[in-house]
Amino acid sequence: MRKFALLLFVTSGICLQANAQKIETTPQMASDVGIEPIRQGNWMVGGSIGSLGYSFEGKSFNAALQPRAGYFVSDGLAIGAQANLGLHTKKDEDNEWTYGIAPFVRYYFPNAGSSTGRFFGQGDIGISGSSIGKSASLAVGANVGYAHFITRTVALEATFGYNYSKASINTGSGASGLGVGVGFQIYLPGKR
Repeated sequence: MRKFALLLFVTSGICLQANAQKIETTPQMASDVGIEPIRQGNWMVGGSIGSLGYSFEGKSFNAALQPRAGYFVSDGLAIGAQANLGLHTKKDEDNEWTYGIAPFVRYYFPNAGSSTGRFFGQGDIGISGSSIGKSASLAVGANVGYAHFITRTVALEATFGYNYSKASINTGSGASGLGVGVGFQIYLPGKR
């Protein structure tokens, strides 16, 4: 009888302890970060994982992947480079694969946004090419966006902007269009 009572007592203790360890968590949807991720000396790595656009001249749609990396030269101001990998589709024509590289400058507006997010502006200028054309193109872009921090080091982004590319510097032909994109950035602290 003593062994049975001891066994019952130990089993009850284990059940009560297991029930006391139940932890309910909810996914983190935002983090109060202030200016820490965009301080001078920090790095940012990420990019747009889905970018859609419409060309005014060619009446074509495009989708792009834009990985990027940057360094904060001062609080809120980053410089870096991004690769542009994309696909252009036109009705009744072959698909065109595009590629390019462009240095960029990104500025986070100091008092625009909230404690969990920041508005920013980004400009880039670079070179691009395609599977159809044999010459390099001048590519220019101007975008505005919002970075929403889900943790202290990761932000989801949405961008809207205008892009222009000129097939050859010597000719007058060019293409321009509007684009929207979504992506993410990882902010890495630098040495202080």
